[in-house]
Amino acid sequence: MYRYFKATRALTGFVRVTAPCAKRAPEPIRFYSTKDPGKPPNQKKPVCPPPTKPIEPCRPKVSLKEKCRSQMDDQPKPCGPWKEAHDKKDSKHTRVLLFGLATTIGTLLLLWWYGVFNPTTESISTKRKVKKKTRTVEKIPKDSSEIPSCVPYLLVGGGTASLSAFRAIKTKDPKAKVLVVSSESEYPFMRPPLSKELWFSDNEEAVKNLTFKQWNGKERSLFFEPDEFYVQCMELMGSPNGGVAVARGWKVVKIDPDEQIAYLEDGYQIKYGKCLVATGGTPKSLPLLENDTNKEVNDRVILFRSIPDFMNLDQITKEAKSITIIGGGFLGSELACALGRRGQKTGMEVNQVFPEKGNMGKILPKYLSDWTTDKIRKEGVKVIPEAFLESINFESNSLMLSLSNGKKMKTDQLVVAVGIEPNTELAETSNLEVDEDCGGFVVNAELMARTNLWVAGDCSCFYDVKLGRRRVEHHDHAVVSGRLAGENMTGEANAYKHQSMFWSDLGPDVGYEAIGIVDSCLPTVGVFAKATEKDTPKAVVTATGNSDRSETETAAKPVKPSSGDMQPPKDGEDYGKGVIFYLRDDIVVGIVLWNVFNRMAVARQVLQEDKKYEDLNEVAKLFNIHGD
Repeated sequence: MYRYFKATRALTGFVRVTAPCAKRAPEPIRFYSTKDPGKPPNQKKPVCPPPTKPIEPCRPKVSLKEKCRSQMDDQPKPCGPWKEAHDKKDSKHTRVLLFGLATTIGTLLLLWWYGVFNPTTESISTKRKVKKKTRTVEKIPKDSSEIPSCVPYLLVGGGTASLSAFRAIKTKDPKAKVLVVSSESEYPFMRPPLSKELWFSDNEEAVKNLTFKQWNGKERSLFFEPDEFYVQCMELMGSPNGGVAVARGWKVVKIDPDEQIAYLEDGYQIKYGKCLVATGGTPKSLPLLENDTNKEVNDRVILFRSIPDFMNLDQITKEAKSITIIGGGFLGSELACALGRRGQKTGMEVNQVFPEKGNMGKILPKYLSDWTTDKIRKEGVKVIPEAFLESINFESNSLMLSLSNGKKMKTDQLVVAVGIEPNTELAETSNLEVDEDCGGFVVNAELMARTNLWVAGDCSCFYDVKLGRRRVEHHDHAVVSGRLAGENMTGEANAYKHQSMFWSDLGPDVGYEAIGIVDSCLPTVGVFAKATEKDTPKAVVTATGNSDRSETETAAKPVKPSSGDMQPPKDGEDYGKGVIFYLRDDIVVGIVLWNVFNRMAVARQVLQEDKKYEDLNEVAKLFNIHGD
């Protein structure tokens, strides 16, 4: 019974026992009762009995310390003054009870916050990760066991850099067996037409089949190679002549450079001899949209980058009354021109919002940026410069946009085109270095990150002898860096010395190419001339039969410098075509060729000189912009 009493007191912490008399005996008196242990029998008036010795077992006398020590045959009893021992234990149990109660309440609140008690509510962390509609990616082959477990060449990523790499590998080693693992459902394709030529085709069936008309009117597939070019994954290692197989919809989540093993998302392992990482980039979103958990809003936002993005936007713009583009760079301006022309036919309103003072304001000097903005406005686009999105809400089946300039507008669809972020998730799982300033995997001059592991394309950060460590996101860089990496994978040891170029077309009539550091913050010198019918993107594609400006510039023939004096353009002929030099410490570090084509070799030569020029008009003669 005494043990029962002690256990009860320990659980409750609130049992208090007081002596029946004011005066207590020098030694505690123990009463034995089956009804109420520790108390005397019921009496009408408490009477203090004479002091008696406590009943103890018959055993030799021992010290107080020995008495307090627990014995199996002993009845438990308090040691020392009863009141002090009781108060101490009472306070301890109260604290334990309060701590347990607070822990329980805190746990319940945490579970409620994460939606455990509401199965239909997503957790807060999951909601914040939602940027856009989830897209189902078809896996081909469906089972990873059909993918070779050991290959001589493994390419991670299915973009332009990978395509250029396996072409280089097959050129050096015709019987090479190359496996490409791509997170996209499609075979390698060209991205530039997604914001250019595809929007100018009137043949809906051709667009559905991803076939577009080049500026010269000839049709071309968006895909680099026909489906018959590739071999099935299961047949790759058994093919006597080698080949290229693409595992589509699969993702490499880890690479072990020491063991030379790549891991897929389901844990499947692929042993490789040589590996290239060309994972490209992911379109950036806006912080405002990243934290927005409204499904209705996210369903009406497109981060434009891929074939599904184009197919989705193409269908939307056939029915939408208004659409708004966020971004004034290359992609945003190209889409604005393309959708503006479509809007003139369908009555769709097209808005373009960006924080710069004019289109491509970060690249072009102000006077040329202003001219470009006027050009886009003539295409039917409502351009809103020096503004950014402050809030977005879903009202009356439309998006309500609040801009920083105080304006509000309704739109059916929002397209975000504000650049990309390099895909470097493999860095953490694979112990690869990422540049803190530029982003991208750090590689040496041969584009090698580790032994038998190369990186190329948008996700590579390389060292430029002239311009320092850089990361370039353009098509030409993907082509050249992928080709160089592929050659080095076959045994070459070539350094990356190429000055990559990029181009942008604002429809078939206006286009420009650029190389080096082209930053509107730098001082510039522009030399212009009167443009002719031959000075358009349409004319250069007609002459070469190729819409890939990277390829046409590589194949271009040298031009003879102009002779005689340069003639300034007349009124109304401003900015027809010309050359813009970007200077740093009076040295040319970047060049824009405005409606001037097949002169990129000359631009590279000027940059390689790395010297100060007394008269840039004389340098402009090298480009023969007057057509002499």
